Amino acid sequence: MLILRQAQHRAVRHQGKPSTTAMSLPTSDDQYMQHAIRLAIEAERRGNLPIGAVVTFGDQVISEGMNSIWKPSPDLTRHAEMEALRSLPSHLRPHAREMTLFTTLEPCLMCAGAILLHSIGRVVFGASDPFGGVLPSLHSLPPFFQEQFSWIQWQGPSSPKDCDPLYARARELERQHERSGC
Repeated sequence: MLILRQAQHRAVRHQGKPSTTAMSLPTSDDQYMQHAIRLAIEAERRGNLPIGAVVTFGDQVISEGMNSIWKPSPDLTRHAEMEALRSLPSHLRPHAREMTLFTTLEPCLMCAGAILLHSIGRVVFGASDPFGGVLPSLHSLPPFFQEQFSWIQWQGPSSPKDCDPLYARARELERQHERSGC
């Protein structure tokens, strides 16, 4: 399990590669991750990568997103996390530090930057992404961004049993897409 908080983040960053063993989620967290998983399955059904995300505040899902990079039209910025962040209710943005983003896959650098800029307080990801996830690169960021990232609590992989197969399908779909020349 990887849990990064302000002090822990700095310690882990200097020790090399973070430890990422599986963890179990509290019941409500598990329910939110299951919601993200359902969105991931729907994204794949619609012809996109099986990745889903939800943002919670208090005990409510306040926004959600699914990967939409290929359909309805190609737009490589339409990652699940980005879609969830785009649909955050503006009147709740002052409470972003109290929000949690649940995503089926460890966020990429673009999504992590958007999470940072939105000041989301906690991120729970279901599966690690050794190919494109942000965590291995956190130690390489400029000091300002390292400090900002230290305020985000990162937890995961939280649901590898459910989310690792989604990640494997996403990688295979990406390979198929590349081979088809799209």
